[in-house]
Amino acid sequence: MSDQSLLATGTILAAIESSDLILIGVVGVFVVLLVLGVPLLYAKLYRKVDQGRALIVNKMSRVEVFFTGGLVIPVVHRAEVMDISVKTIEIARTGKEGLICKDNIRADIKVTFFVRVNKTAEDVLKVAQAIGTNRASHQETLEELFNAKFSEALKTVGKVLDFEELYTRRHDFKEQILEVIGEDLNGYVLDDAAIDYLEQTPMDRLDPKNVLDARGIRKITEITAGQAVQTNEIKREEQKAIRKQDVEAKEAILELDRQQADAEAKQGREIASVQAREQAETLRVQAEERKKAELARIKLEEEVAINEENKNRQIEVAQKNRERVVAVEHERVLKDQALEAISREREVELKRISKEKALEVEKKEIADVIRSRVAVDKTVAEEEERIKDLRVVAAAKRAKEAKVIDAEAEAQEALVKDIKKAEAKEQAAKFAAKEKITLAEAALEASEKEARAKIRLSEGVQAEVAAPGL
Repeated sequence: MSDQSLLATGTILAAIESSDLILIGVVGVFVVLLVLGVPLLYAKLYRKVDQGRALIVNKMSRVEVFFTGGLVIPVVHRAEVMDISVKTIEIARTGKEGLICKDNIRADIKVTFFVRVNKTAEDVLKVAQAIGTNRASHQETLEELFNAKFSEALKTVGKVLDFEELYTRRHDFKEQILEVIGEDLNGYVLDDAAIDYLEQTPMDRLDPKNVLDARGIRKITEITAGQAVQTNEIKREEQKAIRKQDVEAKEAILELDRQQADAEAKQGREIASVQAREQAETLRVQAEERKKAELARIKLEEEVAINEENKNRQIEVAQKNRERVVAVEHERVLKDQALEAISREREVELKRISKEKALEVEKKEIADVIRSRVAVDKTVAEEEERIKDLRVVAAAKRAKEAKVIDAEAEAQEALVKDIKKAEAKEQAAKFAAKEKITLAEAALEASEKEARAKIRLSEGVQAEVAAPGL
């Protein structure tokens, strides 16, 4: 009995545990589906709107406006989209419907207004409730709503300004229009306005029976007539000024022509004077050049003649120098020959005396030797006298030749100094050097020969002195 109870109890517990597991599984699946399904469902039900659009969601108890997007539940919510972008309204008034200005001049004008629904939830709801979301931004709806208001604003502002002010103060005119219209337009807002066209209405399109047009026509006529008169006056003044300028220009041209003629005449005179001076200067220069050329020619001829004379004189001097050198050389040769002859004779005589003395040492007596010595002394003395005579003659001849050479050198030096100092000095120096060399050589040779003669003479005397002792 207890075993069956235990078995039954275990079965019941197992059933309870199985039911809990199923419940937990169901709850888990539900939670998973909920976690995954809610975002997907939200994304499916979320509605976005483009820029320039507004989303209006009618909920069960209230209405909400979204400018980016919102949650729309089918059946429960109703969604509408309103265009809130900028729209244009064009107001054109021309002809008899033209804008009347302060001075009653009618103007043809065309103005474009830029209107949009104000981007606030309150204004969007106001427009939606008053007009509806579909018609809120239709062109026809906007024109129906604002044509009258905008036209009235144009009339109001236009009547405050004259036509010229209206034309010249376009920006002020636009600002006054915007000020009169205002910004609050029952949910709409006026962003800006642009005056596209503004001109005076042609007179042929005005109604003369209209009081305002009649006044405008009169005003236009007065202005145009006054302007015509002023234009005519300006044209006349222009013509007078042009004529005056023409006269002044012609006078100036005539004066300039006269000045030009005077200047040309003066220039011609100056040119003639300059040409005459130049011609005279040219003749003077030519005469001076001819004179210089003649003087140069004469000087050249004189220099040629002087050079020729100097050349001839130099040739003569050179010839004389050569002759003098030849004579000196000849004299030197003769003198050398004489000295050599004397030397040979002396040597022969000495040899002879020596030979005679040698022969007569044995044959003759001392008297013969003395006589021979006396004869030798006499001969030697005579020879010495003869040598002295030759030396004196040679010295006198050399002195004479030196004086002649010096005189010729001085004459030549004086002549060369007058003509060509440098060349004469060089030639004189060369000649003097040659002369000195020649004289020095001659003197050296003479002195050498004289020395040799003295040596030989002294040797002969010594031999004679030594002879008695033999």
